[in-house]
Amino acid sequence: MSEKQLKEKVAGGVAWSIAEKVGSMLLQMVVSIVVARLLLPEDFGVMAILTFFTALALVMVDSGFSQTLIRKDSPSKEDYQSVFAFNIGVSIVLYVALVALAPVVARYYELPVIAKIAPVLFLLLPINALCVIQNTIFTREFRFQLLSKANFAASLVAGAVAIAMALAGCGVWSLVGQRVATLAVKTLILWMRSDWRPSLGLSMRPVREMAPFSFRLLTTDLISSVYNNISQMFIGKIYSADTLGFFNQAQKFKDLPLTSAMQSVQSVTYPALSKIGDQREKFAESYRQVLMVVAFMLFPAMIGIAVVAEDLFALLLGEKWMPTVPYLQILCLTGLFQPLAIIAYNILKVKSDGAIILRLEIAKKALMTLLLALTIPHSVKAVAWGLVVMSFCEFAINFIASMRYTSLTLWRAIRTLLPTVIVTAVMATAVIFVGRAMCECGIVLRLATEIAVGVVTYLLVAVVCRLEAFGEIRTLLRKMLSK
Repeated sequence: MSEKQLKEKVAGGVAWSIAEKVGSMLLQMVVSIVVARLLLPEDFGVMAILTFFTALALVMVDSGFSQTLIRKDSPSKEDYQSVFAFNIGVSIVLYVALVALAPVVARYYELPVIAKIAPVLFLLLPINALCVIQNTIFTREFRFQLLSKANFAASLVAGAVAIAMALAGCGVWSLVGQRVATLAVKTLILWMRSDWRPSLGLSMRPVREMAPFSFRLLTTDLISSVYNNISQMFIGKIYSADTLGFFNQAQKFKDLPLTSAMQSVQSVTYPALSKIGDQREKFAESYRQVLMVVAFMLFPAMIGIAVVAEDLFALLLGEKWMPTVPYLQILCLTGLFQPLAIIAYNILKVKSDGAIILRLEIAKKALMTLLLALTIPHSVKAVAWGLVVMSFCEFAINFIASMRYTSLTLWRAIRTLLPTVIVTAVMATAVIFVGRAMCECGIVLRLATEIAVGVVTYLLVAVVCRLEAFGEIRTLLRKMLSK
């Protein structure tokens, strides 16, 4: 593939993926607001506890093999068949184990409903195993338009299921139905659109060959998944399901723009960077530009949500969800560092043999253990601040480690990100000033004005200052519109 073709595929892939993620984000926001108004905070707390187990299990089902297949030059049919069989087998074993464990978890948290919903929720594991190979193949082929349409269709159907079940008084089952429906619809679409089918012949030789790198990714992803969700486990036990529901809702609202944007960029840039890994200068410049564009998109989104969070929740979710606001405002700060940390992590996945990734994860999680031990007994707010500190440390560690494999220097990265930081600060100051000046106005008018002032201020300052990131995004949008 030529450099021009690769660039066009990356640009088109990012454009389609971002369009889908923005659409899905808006859809999920509407669904979340409607469902949150109909359900209780405790319902979300129950789901947060089970999310810990599903997140770990989904990582184990894949075991890092999909990333290895994406990185591999020319995977064979035997490679795909072997990984598919492995995924199915692991998913069935984990499903049986987790369903058996559910009554124990229910007794531990004194929430009997956990044992009832677990057999249905954990169907996510075999359903996910069915579509891992199709998703991997489409990613390798840069068919992000198809993946985007499948994801959006799945979100649309699942959102309708969740709202219908919530209106029918199904309670926490509404959230279970949404999760299962999302993955089931996506799997069905990918199978319908894919030519790949498993065959009867089976050899585990490809799995054994890919295992060293894949299992290193598995170990690091598993450790990361544990620590991304473990604070919720302690909050649910030490405090209450209601408090966990508030904290979990804060994380969900913070993740709406963050996860959507990061999945868009990461799903496209990882295979793209894998193809230019041997071109040192081009690789470093591509790395810098991804950092710059992601920061330009997400910094104002995260800070903007934090600034208007109180008015936003008062208008959309009502009084019963107001305890979520302080947690959301703090957690939004993690959104400044998490995406940058993931990009640097991608560099390590592309360039290293995986050993350094494992060592770094162990070091980072040792630090995370210390932070959790210090913050969990203190308060839930302290846990949130601990996550902010950890997100910064993770970015710093990942970036410093990535410098071994790229010519991008720390000073160059700071110079790249600093203009966006300054413009974001100017935007936040303008929004806060307007909010205080309009404190006597109606909440709808005040919130609409705050958002408008924030968007106009950010874009205006970016244009006047001729920010490089703004120019890159404008070029990307022009290419997308021209197609």
